[in-house]
Parts: sequence; structure tokens; C-alpha cells
Amino acid sequence: MIRKMSLLLAGALMGASAMSLVYGSAGSAANAANSETYKNLDIFADVFERVRAQYVTPPDDKTLIENAISGMLTSLDPHSSYLNAEAAQDMRVQTRGEFGGLGIEVTMENELVKVIAPIEDTPAAKAGVLAGDYITQIDGEEVRGLSLSDAVDKMRGAVNTPIKLTILREGATKPIDVTVVRDIIKVKAVRYRVENDVGYMKINSFTERTYDDLQDAIKKIQAAVPDDKLKGYVLDLRLNPGGLLDQAVSVSDAFLDRGEIVSTRGRDPKDVTRFDSRPGDLTNGKPLIVMVNGGSASASEIVAGALQDHKRATVIGTRSFGKGSVQTIIPLGENGALRLTTALYYTPSGKSIQGTGITPDVKVDQPVPDELLGRDVVRGEAELRGHIKGANENDEGSGSSAYVPPDPKDDVQLTYALDLMRGVKTDPSFPPSPDRAEAK
Repeated sequence: MIRKMSLLLAGALMGASAMSLVYGSAGSAANAANSETYKNLDIFADVFERVRAQYVTPPDDKTLIENAISGMLTSLDPHSSYLNAEAAQDMRVQTRGEFGGLGIEVTMENELVKVIAPIEDTPAAKAGVLAGDYITQIDGEEVRGLSLSDAVDKMRGAVNTPIKLTILREGATKPIDVTVVRDIIKVKAVRYRVENDVGYMKINSFTERTYDDLQDAIKKIQAAVPDDKLKGYVLDLRLNPGGLLDQAVSVSDAFLDRGEIVSTRGRDPKDVTRFDSRPGDLTNGKPLIVMVNGGSASASEIVAGALQDHKRATVIGTRSFGKGSVQTIIPLGENGALRLTTALYYTPSGKSIQGTGITPDVKVDQPVPDELLGRDVVRGEAELRGHIKGANENDEGSGSSAYVPPDPKDDVQLTYALDLMRGVKTDPSFPPSPDRAEAK
């Protein structure tokens, strides 16, 4: 059985998880603890000492405390958690969009690591690693018996350090040993291509590189297609788990001339932060279609919601995940970091998508292959145990199909978007009538 879990082998895992983060500013200080709180802390200390003294095998103190902290945070909501020093470092690396690694996209097949593709101009590509290669050994250690995550961990390492991969390749009579020297891998947050007379841009996640990559993609599309021939742009946010709040704001701002993009509201009713767009539309007002599905969460929902509310774009696809909360990363020095939900965000119209998601203007379902039926539906935010109930949440919930076919020819949603852009299909929502008035 093939395990289709594609990862970038570049020092950290970039999974398409709907539990992604939107970073915000820290909220107001917590209320001072009262005497009852200290009594409860005494209970915790008593239990901790009894476990240390009487458990059947001597427990590790650090593990006990970390698990206790994790239990406290995960009881609050699905997105608050404790990050130990290693996890906190991984988080910082992921959001930078730069990794120390090899530069290969991999999956697990028949208990071996299969190379989907080497990333262009990376150590793996330069060393001769090819798509379709099977990695059987990592520095002499057998891959069989390892999980994909374990194998990726073993291939991580410091920049300028070598690693030996033993590879099985179709047509080769014996295994091939390849030595790769790890280097910094800059992962593109935005991939683009020209679909004849339409610019297509796919945002994979919102890292520190996203806006710059988007700006570069727009410039290259404009250089490739004359303005009088370019009908518009398709912005693909499907399977985008989110990321940095400031990048979501910048991406929205790229298509807006004025008005509110998003606001965040914390525990204190006075704790409201509003993010507004600035003059200037990088696409010069060209028609825009945004695609979402059940794998679109958090920062990607901010972008879709802002462009939809301002009638700058027509949103097509299926209902998004519905994660409308802001997580603040609070550093704890050498002890890691605290990931704490500190606010909810609201679209320009004042709507919270927490637990409801973004409803597309045009609903377009993507057929799912029979072998994947039952495995492609994402549990929306509303179905997560302990989630914060949204102001607009109802029994309908959020989340939907999250399947995107690997071959664009099979992509029904993309085909519909292109047909809509070219006038082959029509819908009252396209083209939208931009609301240039600042959102109230």
C-alpha cells in the first residue's frame, strides 16, 4: 500500500495540516492568581511528588512536567499547545520558509522512501538524485522499519554536512550510493504558471516569503502575457493550512486599494486590532477568482474572506475549514514556547468564520477517486473537540472535500475557474462589483 504523505525534506516538515498558526500580538496580562489558585497548585505539587516517589518505574521529571503543561493547554482548545525547545525551533524554521536539508520531495512506498522529485538547483538535484528513486539506506542504516517522519528526521542536519543515501533506481543493476551535502533550501511559498490568457498562482502556506513570492509571480505573469491579452488571475488557496497573519494581510493588500482586511478581537472588549489595506493593486484591477476547499484554513480564510467581502474576487470551490482564531507564540527562552489562542479574527463585514468557514460564491465539487473515498473529507473546526464556538456557528458546521487531483486536466474546480474567467461559463457573482468604500 502506498502512503501518500508528501513532505519537503528540508530540515522541517511542512504538512498540510488544518492546525496551522496565525500569529498575532500578545493580549493583555492575565489576572493575578488568588489564594484558591495557589491551593490548586499545591494539589498539583503533591500529585507530582507522589508520582515521582511511588510510580512503578522512576519517571522522567522533565517529561512529566512537559506533559502536564501540554494537558493544561490542550484542554483549552485544539490550537493551544506547549512547544518544547526542539518543536519551537522547528516552528521558527517553518515560518521562515528556509531550511537546512537536501531539497527533495518524498513519500513512503513499500516501506522505502520514494523520491517524488528533487527541487531544482538544490544539493539533491546536483548530486544526481532522480524522481522515482527509492532510498533504502541513510548513512548505512536501513530505511525499512522507519516511519516517513523518522526517515526525514535522519536526513535532517546542519548545513555543509554530508549524508550518504543508498538508492534503488529503475534500470540500475545494483544499488547506487550518493553523497549529498546539506544546504539551505528556499522553499517557494507561491507557485505560478500561465494558462494561456490567465495567470494561475498557488499559495502553499503563509511563511515570511509568501508576499515576496506572490509579487514576483505577478510580475512574471505580466511579463509573459500582454496586458490586453491577460484576462485575469486565479488564486488557489486549496489545501493551504495558513501561517503568518502579517503575510495574510499583505497578500490581501496586494489586490485591494483600500478598506479593512481583517480585525482581531481579544479577551478584553477594548482589545481590537484592525488591519487596513493601502492604495495600489498589483494586478491593476484585473478580474480575480479565489479557490478554496475544506483544506483552506486560518490565514487562507482571512485572504478569501477579505477579497470576498470587498467584492474584489469571486470565491469558488467548497466550504473552508473554519479556523478563525489567532495563536500568539510566546517564547519561553531555552524552555521552548507557548502557543496560546489570544484572539478571534473577523472579516471586513464583521463576520467571524470560527466554526463556519468561508462559503464560496460558486460551489464547485471536486470528484474524488474511488480509492480515496472516505479519506478526503477534512473534519472542520466545528467538529474538533473543545473548539471555541464561533459567533456565527450553526449546525451546518465547516470543512468539506479537500481533494485536489495531481493532474490539472482532472481538476474540475480549476477548469470551472478558467471557464468562468474566459466567459465559457457565467455566474452572477462574476465578475464582482468592487466595493471601493471602506468597510465599516
